[in-house]
Amino acid sequence: MYNAEKMSAKLQKRFLGIDWGSRRIGVAISDPTGLISRPLDIISHISRSEDARQIYRYYIENFVDEVIMGVTYDENNQLTPSGRSAKRLADEIARLIDKPVILWDEMNSTLKANNLQIEKRVSRLKRRGHQDDLSATLILQDYLEKNNP
Repeated sequence: MYNAEKMSAKLQKRFLGIDWGSRRIGVAISDPTGLISRPLDIISHISRSEDARQIYRYYIENFVDEVIMGVTYDENNQLTPSGRSAKRLADEIARLIDKPVILWDEMNSTLKANNLQIEKRVSRLKRRGHQDDLSATLILQDYLEKNNP
């Protein structure tokens, strides 16, 4: 195989980013090169198993290679109660896709999403909507930037 084709094939990797919430779950996806993330959807929480099945559908439909789950840690680097809930969903997704889900420190992704919208001069009225998909996008983009050679 030609060297450029090898490199191109190596870069073809798609990622799904998840921002877990007790009411809504943000979903983001990378471009086919695995360099840029974008919002995909917001899932209304039903049950852990149904949420995992919905994420699994995105995984299959979009030919995803890896799933990244945003989790929160406390000052002792232990998962918070919210982080443990996100991990349980990650474990359920991992059973469906038959591979581990990568846990990634979301580190204030919701606050960052809100600040980003303020910087872009999105009106306060429009910012009242749900930003879970944007938070998932920021989690995934952070992962991509820190793990791209």
